[in-house]
Amino acid sequence: HVQLVESGGGSVQAGGSLRLSCTASGYTSSSFCMGWYRQTPGKERERVASIIPVANDTYYSDAVKGRFTISQDSGKSTLYLQMNDLKAEDTAMYFCAAASGRPRVCGRSLGDYSYWGQGTQVTVS
Repeated sequence: HVQLVESGGGSVQAGGSLRLSCTASGYTSSSFCMGWYRQTPGKERERVASIIPVANDTYYSDAVKGRFTISQDSGKSTLYLQMNDLKAEDTAMYFCAAASGRPRVCGRSLGDYSYWGQGTQVTVS
């Protein structure tokens, strides 16, 4: 049974930083993609960043490139998202996602990810 649990969200002023964590249980493969998505009310969930840990192959959306960093601590089975220089438009619910279908591929669609966390709220004012 795979479980993803996010933490680290909160309220911060513009220009500040937060680090989100996603602890995975029952999921240990470093060959599969893991990612962070975010969603605001009335909008589709969008991919923020993703990583293929075994290759350290990363992706960032244009909106966060240069400000956010995705990383994984395989020993702790934890995925991180370091968010710097936060902006009001970064306000959203952030979700951790993990794939299990195709190794070394980070899909673009939500259906490419088999497992999701419950989300953690980030509010930037």
